[in-house]
Amino acid sequence: MRTKIIAVNAVIVLLVGLLTFVLVRKALDSAAGNPTQIMAEAKRDAQAASARLQLDGLRMERWLAGKASEPATLEVLAKASPVARGDAATNLCDAILSAAKQSPVFAGAVPSLVVLIDAQGKSIGRNGTNIGRGEDYAAAYEGLKTALTNGQSGSDAWAKAERNDQYLASYAPVRDAQGRVVGAIAAGFTLNDELSRVSDATTGRALRLVTPQGNALQIAAAAAGGENINTAINGDAKDTVKNALTAGRVGAQLVGDTIIAAAVLEGFGDGKRAVVISARPASLIENVNGLILPGIFGVTLLGLVLVVVGGWLLGNYITQPIAVLEEGLLAILNGQADKRFQLDHPDLGGLAFRIDQLLNQLMGIEEDTTDEEGRVSKAPTASNFNDAMSVDERQLDNVALQQLASEPAEQYYARIYREYIAAKRQLGEAVEHITDQTFRQRIQGMEQEASQKYGKPVRYRVQLRGREVTLLAIPLG
Repeated sequence: MRTKIIAVNAVIVLLVGLLTFVLVRKALDSAAGNPTQIMAEAKRDAQAASARLQLDGLRMERWLAGKASEPATLEVLAKASPVARGDAATNLCDAILSAAKQSPVFAGAVPSLVVLIDAQGKSIGRNGTNIGRGEDYAAAYEGLKTALTNGQSGSDAWAKAERNDQYLASYAPVRDAQGRVVGAIAAGFTLNDELSRVSDATTGRALRLVTPQGNALQIAAAAAGGENINTAINGDAKDTVKNALTAGRVGAQLVGDTIIAAAVLEGFGDGKRAVVISARPASLIENVNGLILPGIFGVTLLGLVLVVVGGWLLGNYITQPIAVLEEGLLAILNGQADKRFQLDHPDLGGLAFRIDQLLNQLMGIEEDTTDEEGRVSKAPTASNFNDAMSVDERQLDNVALQQLASEPAEQYYARIYREYIAAKRQLGEAVEHITDQTFRQRIQGMEQEASQKYGKPVRYRVQLRGREVTLLAIPLG
């Protein structure tokens, strides 16, 4: 019995656990997203980061163009002495940097580099130091050289390890009174800081800024983790990144469990100077099985343990009384005729009692109808009232007689029943078999018989006489 209970419930728990796993897995797979949709979102991430970098560059270009048109800038370039011009250039760059910190245009994100450049593309002076004067920026960065030639502002990724440069640079030409380009002002944000701000402002996901370095790709800046991207850029995703640089389009590729997307920075230099790499998991939930298996497996295992414990207890609850009945019946079959079952069980106790009754009838043994205190426990008959219903014809005084006659019938029958039961119990007699309905029917029958005898209505009173309870008949009227 116990084994069957445990086996059936264990199968149910296992089936429920398996069904739960299938349904939850299906729901999580759906929630994890469609791979095609996620790849499209990865492309949008890269485009959003690229657009934000270009917007920041354009914003800096316009702000620098305003500073380039100020007379103080032209005055520095007009100085004849190289030393005086260099010191003035440093002071000017410091003033421009201070103004940038106060400008709401940058919202607290200020450049770390400000440099004044002459018409040949060489540094006159930079903020905070007199080091680096005379450096040839035009030779290092083709975009700046082009801007000095055509007089247009621009932005570029200045990332050269040999120069220790790592800036998102913007520059604006400075013109003299005749409109000739006599120099430029350049300002640059540190690439890592700028990329981190862009990541926070857009997707919050891993970003890389990549520039071409011969046939290889150089990671100029990184933000928001994703170290596995670094290997993929010059590995499985290299062709996708290069295609984005050369064709100027957005590309994406699945590398392992990560989608790598690349978007070129079109507004930087010649449009093929840098590309933004964005990465995101191929699934919104990286390991569905690892997420749900421990929980469902643990709950299923707990269910099986509870099934074993509950099945064992339930089996004992059923099999133990059955074993008692089986052993008792076997004893009777072996000749133990006086064997009876004294089984106190909420469910099988009634069956044991009926078996005892059946055995008594089969063997001609009178059934014991007394309770645990020796009181009779059988249904009442009319003889139960015969001795008690002796009639006393004595009259009551007028007041008591009038009260008895005027008492409502329901109240009268209920009261006399209570008094009768109380008197019986006082004598220690059993009253469990005397119900209110039985007592009332008997009293009403006695009243009809007495009324015919006396020719008037009759009611009864309960009186205790020695060791006997007597019902006194009182004629009314």
